[in-house]
Amino acid sequence: MSKRSFNFSAGPAALPDAVLEKARDELLDFDGLGASVMEISHRSKQFIAVAERAEANLRTLLSIPDNYRVLFLQGGATLQFASVPMNLSGPGKTADYIDTGAWSVKAIKEAGKFCSVNVAASSKADNYNHVPVMDTWSLSKDASYLHVCSNETIGGVQFHDFPDMAALGYSDTPLVADMSSDFLSRPLDIEKFGLIYAGAQKNVAPAGLTIVIVRDDLMGQASVPLPAMLDYKVQADAGSMSNTPATFPWYMAGLVFEWLLDQGGLGAMQAINAKKAATLYGAIDNSNFYRCPVVPENRSAMNVPFTLGNADLDGEFLSGAAERGMLNLKGHRSVGGMRASIYNAVSQTAVEALTDYMAEFERSHG
Repeated sequence: MSKRSFNFSAGPAALPDAVLEKARDELLDFDGLGASVMEISHRSKQFIAVAERAEANLRTLLSIPDNYRVLFLQGGATLQFASVPMNLSGPGKTADYIDTGAWSVKAIKEAGKFCSVNVAASSKADNYNHVPVMDTWSLSKDASYLHVCSNETIGGVQFHDFPDMAALGYSDTPLVADMSSDFLSRPLDIEKFGLIYAGAQKNVAPAGLTIVIVRDDLMGQASVPLPAMLDYKVQADAGSMSNTPATFPWYMAGLVFEWLLDQGGLGAMQAINAKKAATLYGAIDNSNFYRCPVVPENRSAMNVPFTLGNADLDGEFLSGAAERGMLNLKGHRSVGGMRASIYNAVSQTAVEALTDYMAEFERSHG
């Protein structure tokens, strides 16, 4: 294999080399069929085995209880911005949202088409540099659910602790989380949540797959008839095959789940990710040239935004990084600066190459 670049893309993002190599080796001949997994029926015994193995391994990784269903869907997390309120709330009902950045804003806007939205807390006034402290949240007593974005990919703000709805006095309010950019980066207590959803293209698979983990009692409760493709119960009853699913991303997700188990599971990945994040944030904080706008207690272990002392040097910094094989460090167009996404498949070696370059650049331009 030719030399691989260090890919800091926010998504579609880096995939583990071992996973890509296995997919390459099986690309033309999957399971002795003489055909690619992309070419076989989703209802064939070979693909059903792929799907069942993927779900079993995901359940093992997250210790998913039996009263939760795992759905492998399409449409990205953005479609879930509508699917969640359509399935869990509806006209005349209220859903609570915590606004921590760009993806929260999109979810709030979409939910407002299907139910009343109460923004229970927001960090907008502080340019989304933190997660609002829980005791400042103004929750509705009768909300259909409480929605959080566990990790804001653009702003680099992450929930390191999740609310215990019963302890807050809202035991009847399910907690819903958009986990698109930190899914499978750390262990979770699934029973804290009524529903989790995640686009796969950060930590799981190529774009085209969305994973939904939903508690049984939250399905089939929609206030109005739903399109079949957006109805969780329809999808669960069909084994996520109400129509032809995204078979290749589903297969790739299965390979990633196997890789994660080989790494020692999510506890091991959390430790690896914490070391990478500490290395990068340490380089930023110990510098007089770089700055991260996020308050330390809410900094993301997945997406690290930072700015240079002189924004006029951004282009030179990026071109120098590309020359050294470090790709996709440009910050999101809405915030500027830099952003290094250090998902599961990004190695400690890649992070250290970046921090070495940052130090070199500061010495030359600081």
